[in-house]
Amino acid sequence: MTTHKAHCLMLPYPFQGHINPMLQFAKRLQSKRVKITIALTKFFLKNMKELPTSVSIEAISDGYDDGGRDQAGSFVAYVTRFKEVGSDTLSQLIQKLENCGCPVNCIVYDPFLPWAVEVAKNFRLVSAAFFTQNCAVDNIYYHVHKGVIKLPPTQNDEEILIPGFSSTIEASDVPSFVISPEAERILEMLANQFSNLDKVDWVLINSFHELEKEVIDWMSKIYPIKTIGPTIPSMYLDKRLHDDKEYGLSIFKPMTNECLNWLNHQPISSVVYVSFGSLAIVEAEQIEELAWGLKNSNNNFLWVVRSAEESKLPKNFLEELKLTSGNNKGLVVPWCPQLQVLEHESTGCFLTHCGWNSILEAISLGVPMVTMPQWADQPTNAKLVKDVWEIGVRAKQDEKGIVRREIIEECIKLVMEEEKGKLIRENAKKWKEMARNAVDEGGSSDKNIEKFVSKLVTIS
Repeated sequence: MTTHKAHCLMLPYPFQGHINPMLQFAKRLQSKRVKITIALTKFFLKNMKELPTSVSIEAISDGYDDGGRDQAGSFVAYVTRFKEVGSDTLSQLIQKLENCGCPVNCIVYDPFLPWAVEVAKNFRLVSAAFFTQNCAVDNIYYHVHKGVIKLPPTQNDEEILIPGFSSTIEASDVPSFVISPEAERILEMLANQFSNLDKVDWVLINSFHELEKEVIDWMSKIYPIKTIGPTIPSMYLDKRLHDDKEYGLSIFKPMTNECLNWLNHQPISSVVYVSFGSLAIVEAEQIEELAWGLKNSNNNFLWVVRSAEESKLPKNFLEELKLTSGNNKGLVVPWCPQLQVLEHESTGCFLTHCGWNSILEAISLGVPMVTMPQWADQPTNAKLVKDVWEIGVRAKQDEKGIVRREIIEECIKLVMEEEKGKLIRENAKKWKEMARNAVDEGGSSDKNIEKFVSKLVTIS
């Protein structure tokens, strides 16, 4: 019988994009004989299409077991109740695990839920903050927390100098929030990730050192930072965890066979893959511009339009697509197996909203990008993709905040066909190699995970 060296309890924020990176980190720890229990909210568990079988899952409550965040009505109501009920039910879970003879040594928590640090202290447990954003974005929120930077910027043409960055960035590159009371509260929560970070034992970042060396080295002087990414399934990177091909958790059912069969019939590097992730709500006008931009680019495309967004497609667009090309030119699906699509030899570029998980997946699989950031950390991610790592282009919005079809068409052609696109594709291959090396044996992230496990073993 395999005995474990230590026991980690993981507390992600209950969104798919926050849970999956933590789940991948859990698999890495498990491979080094650390027992994992993931605490998910009752409402989130009810809505799962599939659940990971490789880790132990326990339920806690956010106080809204029937409707989650939507039931709360407002963001403030949700986080306030989650703190109260979550602290209580997480404490009960720790007690239950101890009574079962499987005591917890460490809590790895999402800094969106900073109250977990107090729960860890009450039980004298090691605590580790797990940031699902990159270090550059964490750095910006840290300076918002300290009062050094104000978001949103007061002037659109303002240049901002951020400690830890070698160059200035523009107002359009920093995290964006619509000016509203709700957005103010979300920004407050993002800044509050740092409210008690000085009390934690570890700060884990879902990135790798080579990707953000300058800003990581700067922030490491303030917090005990360790990069442990990219947190994507091992079979797309170092291949050391042989059963690790999927995240194993999804709130949507992917149309795997349809997508892969279609891709198998497309020429190499000919397809533009388009997805705006699991949360983004895109305006109907923007979806219309995107639809015609894709069609006019004359490239084949695979476009994920979630069921809730499908009504925003231009009238007769799907029918017209079928009539003109019998679906050969374009395929529109409600959800797809993104990693398998990005890995496929037919995929030539990724048109993305710049969610950090999507960016990391594209980097890890060497896919160049056309970026259309929507809000929050996405404009900063887009800046890094275009100007720092040079693995994509940014499709700029007009004064109405819409990216027009001509711009979309132009950006796709630049990446897929032009000389500049060749350099972008070469850079994408270079970063792919560095991402794999970071998690492979002896790589920067692998060493950090080893150090984390060694520390857990000494206190267990």
